Amino acid sequence: MLNRLKLKSEFSRNVLTLMTGTTIAQAIPIAISPILTRIYTPEDFGVFALYMSVASLLSVMATGRYELAIMLPKKDEDAINIVAFSILIAFFVSFISFLIVFFFNAQITNLLGNPEISSWLYFIPLTVLLTGVYQSFNYWSNRKKQYKRLATSRVVQSGTTSASNLAMGFGGFGSSGLILGGILGQGVATGVLGSSIFKSDLELFKKSVNSLKIFALGKRYIKFPKFDLVASLLNVFSYQVIMILFNIFFSATVAGYYYLTQRILSIPMAFIASAISDVFREEASKDFKEYGNAKNIYKATFQKLFILGFIFSLILYFLAIDIFRIVFGEEWIVAGEYVQILTPLLFMKFISSPLSFMLYIEEKQQLNLYSQVLFILSITYSFFVSDNAYEVLNNIVTLFSLVYLYYLYISAKIAKVF
Repeated sequence: MLNRLKLKSEFSRNVLTLMTGTTIAQAIPIAISPILTRIYTPEDFGVFALYMSVASLLSVMATGRYELAIMLPKKDEDAINIVAFSILIAFFVSFISFLIVFFFNAQITNLLGNPEISSWLYFIPLTVLLTGVYQSFNYWSNRKKQYKRLATSRVVQSGTTSASNLAMGFGGFGSSGLILGGILGQGVATGVLGSSIFKSDLELFKKSVNSLKIFALGKRYIKFPKFDLVASLLNVFSYQVIMILFNIFFSATVAGYYYLTQRILSIPMAFIASAISDVFREEASKDFKEYGNAKNIYKATFQKLFILGFIFSLILYFLAIDIFRIVFGEEWIVAGEYVQILTPLLFMKFISSPLSFMLYIEEKQQLNLYSQVLFILSITYSFFVSDNAYEVLNNIVTLFSLVYLYYLYISAKIAKVF
């Protein structure tokens, strides 16, 4: 009984540590959003959104998804070889990305339909590299229960990015202020996290990392690039394609409303799920290795996510329109209406996303792949059967919620809750 109470207490402390840091990190962009919408034009945000769409797709491939395997080995000596392998893959993918941009810049620019993006394509390999290295460091710190380190890096990234966005925005940099601010924030955060890791784990790295182990572990966890890489690409694509299709089927104005909706929705609830998810990954992995199940930590995490998600969703549903009117102005009321429609979906995603890590613990990545295919089909269906943006969103909410219910059922089954 005492051990169980101690476990719950440690879990809560770890979640609180991450939640505090992540809350601060997410509060900063929330606070400056009303300023950014006044010093940057919709066109600036459009170029930035396009840049991030391309960078996000390539960043999924940055580590071959091997960073997810860092949590799984019993020995730190094995796990740190996976860290090294992930970083090597990040350099390789970044280099290939640069070659593609260098030789096919004109063709890519024409395909994206925005001449202003041409020069910024050369910065995408840097974003891909930084993202891959940061994710590798992030999962290693997660494994080592260095939650203060993780919280600090998130605050540093958010603070650096936001300060850069503001300074360059007032300086009249236009879209370059948003893009360079993001790169600078990612770079500083990666440097801070990396320096902390090398101070504490450099000896382990020198002693344990070798090419034979890297090759053997790469083969051992081949399911991550084999199945989860495709699934993750489809996942990112499913979110980016919505923005593209809103432009094609309706108008840039509708796409602009949706962009701000996603920017705001990704902040207030995701930071809690992210903090809980980081701790859940470590605890669930440990329990599954020791006891063959993770039902206790799964049920405890589900309860926390359900209660917190329900409270936030209820508040958001009733106040979204007023919040957007007051904070962003009367012209952004439509975005508030979009948020109101998407609230039930946000609730389902909030609960299911952290718990779906159980699929990785039992290496059932193919199930995630099937789910991502369902997401893509749901989006395509929603656009082709709808007459307006409101119908599209309502259809997406219904279909996506069914997929998230499937995630919950499968993850609970793997955790042996039933």
